[in-house]
Amino acid sequence: MSSDVPNEPTLPAEVADESFADSHAEEFTAAELEQLIEEYSSEASPAKGEIRTATVVKVTADGVVVDLGLKSEGLVPLPEFSDEQGQPTIQPGETIEVLLEGSQTREGYIPCSSEGAHRLKLWDEVEGAFQEKSKLRCKAVERIKGGLLVEINLAGAHPGRRPLGAFLPGSQVDVRPVRHWEGFLGRELYCRVLRLNRRRGNIVVSRRLLLEEEQEQRRKLLEEVIKEGAVLTGTVKNLTDYGAFIDLGGLDGLLHISDISYRRLSHPSEALAPEDEVRVKILKVDRARERISLGMKQLETDPWQEVEKKYPAGERVRGRVSHLVDYGAFVELEPGLEGLIHISEMSWTKRVRHPKDLLKDGDWVEAVVLDLQPGEQRLSLGLRQTQPDPFQTAPQRYPAGRIVKGRVRSLTEFGAFVELEPGIEGMIHRSELSWDKSVKKPAQVLKRGQDVRAKVLKVDAANRRVSLSLKDLTPDPWANYVGQAQEGQVVRGRVVRRTNFGAFVELAPGVEGLCHVSELPDDPEQDVKVGEEYEFKVLKVSAGERRISLSLRSLLEQQRREKYGSAAPRGTATLEEILTAKGFNPGTGKT
Repeated sequence: MSSDVPNEPTLPAEVADESFADSHAEEFTAAELEQLIEEYSSEASPAKGEIRTATVVKVTADGVVVDLGLKSEGLVPLPEFSDEQGQPTIQPGETIEVLLEGSQTREGYIPCSSEGAHRLKLWDEVEGAFQEKSKLRCKAVERIKGGLLVEINLAGAHPGRRPLGAFLPGSQVDVRPVRHWEGFLGRELYCRVLRLNRRRGNIVVSRRLLLEEEQEQRRKLLEEVIKEGAVLTGTVKNLTDYGAFIDLGGLDGLLHISDISYRRLSHPSEALAPEDEVRVKILKVDRARERISLGMKQLETDPWQEVEKKYPAGERVRGRVSHLVDYGAFVELEPGLEGLIHISEMSWTKRVRHPKDLLKDGDWVEAVVLDLQPGEQRLSLGLRQTQPDPFQTAPQRYPAGRIVKGRVRSLTEFGAFVELEPGIEGMIHRSELSWDKSVKKPAQVLKRGQDVRAKVLKVDAANRRVSLSLKDLTPDPWANYVGQAQEGQVVRGRVVRRTNFGAFVELAPGVEGLCHVSELPDDPEQDVKVGEEYEFKVLKVSAGERRISLSLRSLLEQQRREKYGSAAPRGTATLEEILTAKGFNPGTGKT
């Protein structure tokens, strides 16, 4: 056969070679040889307008040479695979689709076009979407009169392939009037083809039509399937810090992080991942706002239901520290069940300022159940209860009356706390600081960090209290004074303070008596002054109540009677003396 005749098939070199034919004559019959030639001729006759998959052989100055799987190679114009600077954007070995545009050239290549194949397939896809009423992915690129200009392209198309332009009318952008068009520019949108004219290259699309169909689909789904309490299977769409959005088949529901598991989760990603298939229970449906609240843990058994049987008070348990807070440590006893070890329940002997001083996340610890409130889902644990309590033997080690040594740890308005040993503190009340001083603040006598000696007054092991006294280290001046004071005795003292009900008189260091206002003189010139010393008459001594009642009025009257009594006629007395003797106070006019 002559190679000058167009479209005439050329035999393979092996068949044309006579030596090959002679040596293999017995292998090919005439019929078989004719069939081979016919099959190759049909493959070697490409049809114009056909799209074929080709492999890039080389890039030349004339164009991109591709292997079509035919007797001749194809040639694609180089500008179809060049960037703005004219540099090739394709390499040998890459696979592309090309459109056969004509017969073989003089150079032996078949003219092809990658752009043509792309445009042809792109139009076929748009027409298919129009006929099947399926959605197309578009990209909004420009705001034009009456709407938006969008581009349609094939998924995975070569970067140099041009998209098809389409018009998205403003009324078809959204179900509501659009006010901020800038929010759509650069976004990928799914649209439905409304009209197209391939000859003119016109395409009109609508996004609103798809949105209305989705709304209708969600409405039907809400009415028919979505009901509170229903259990559905969905797909995790995306995760946020506060939960996960689940696709229920056209309608999204929110699975809050607190409803994913009974376990404590820091982030939903600890239990879920995008595209996971999950079973969820519908907790709440807001049909007006199309919002659905979902739950996963509601399909599991609540670990708090049997907590009273499994973890009674006093039970020794083992768990893992899940996280630390300023006031304690949370310990996970089982998935979804946590107990709190308060910072005050961590050690008998150490002053724990922060839980991290003893524990860290992930530690396994043993603890004792202290309190359980299933209704409020609270479980209190104790760490120090697993160790011996030094207070249990405190009454034997610190009996009442023993002199002890300690260091002042803290001062309060009502007293000072003294550490006797690690885990054992005693308190010195301000009333036990001094016999002879009226101490308003413990800081007047003690300082923080000061080493002191004190006397044990009482040990209350049940309430973990030790009462101490500083003043009991010295003799009680009150007891000594009361042992000598007698009613009717005249004593001398200094007025230390005045009140509306009388005057307090210091009789000796640590001993005070009260002269009631009714026992003070009515004469202002005879009234007592703070800081001055006077003589008083003892009216009453109450040793148990540590009280001494004094009277200046009685002493003055006694002195006046003693002075004038002998000079006056026997049996005579003044009216004031008679009334006073009968208990009447002439100054106030009252008995």
